[in-house]
Amino acid sequence: MRQQVSSGSPFEPTIGFCRAVREDRFIFVSATAAIWPDGDVDPDAGVQARRCLEIIEDALRECGATLRDVVRTRVFLVDAAHAAAVGKVHGEVFERIRPASGWIVVRGFLDPRWLVEIEADAVVAG
Repeated sequence: MRQQVSSGSPFEPTIGFCRAVREDRFIFVSATAAIWPDGDVDPDAGVQARRCLEIIEDALRECGATLRDVVRTRVFLVDAAHAAAVGKVHGEVFERIRPASGWIVVRGFLDPRWLVEIEADAVVAG
């Protein structure tokens, strides 16, 4: 049975996606930008990374999982110079979990305020 989780992003209904999908033991969390409920986006890449991971953690929780269940992350940056700040946060959160991870520099995101987006895949016990 498929479970879909919404985060309330204004892009979800217009683009046709949800924040996370759980299918059996597998959970896939969409690329997540650092948007606060009031629409604000902090200009600091490290702060954005922390917010991305908070949103991901909330989506995982709704699917019955935690960050400990994450097996893979994908980090998208608009500037490689942000890798150290984002990496510091990613390292703090995943220090003991150590998922597989890819770091990709892209030309930009839908909102030019976004410096980082993060995806996560998780597997829960069967």
